[in-house]
Amino acid sequence: MKSVFHLAYHVRDLDDARAFYGGVLGCAEGRSTETWVDFDFFGHQLSLHLGEPFKTTRSGKVGDHMVMMPHLGVVLPLADWKALAARLEAAGVDFDIPPVIRFEGEPGEQRTMFFFDPSGNPIEVKGFADFEGVFAR
Repeated sequence: MKSVFHLAYHVRDLDDARAFYGGVLGCAEGRSTETWVDFDFFGHQLSLHLGEPFKTTRSGKVGDHMVMMPHLGVVLPLADWKALAARLEAAGVDFDIPPVIRFEGEPGEQRTMFFFDPSGNPIEVKGFADFEGVFAR
């Protein structure tokens, strides 16, 4: 069954969140109040609420990288991933892990990039040439 996920987490400033999620990432804004705002995060509902962001640690070993845990992510078709990577680079986003190929030549080969929103929430965006590889062993 395919469905849309909903994730809600804290950001420190809604104007900064709007500029980043709407302006930089290109996510359409949905409903909002004085204390939260929804975004269409690549087809999923992301609700950003004013508050202190969750604590993260660099504790996830994936390939050659230690990644921030927990983190939000999305998997995109490779062409969309490349376009987003170029958009982020043009916007001057400071990457935690710059766009890179991971597991090259192996099942599950993917492109990935990690960056932070203005509140320090880590985000990973993966790109796959073939979505069959998303769950490959």
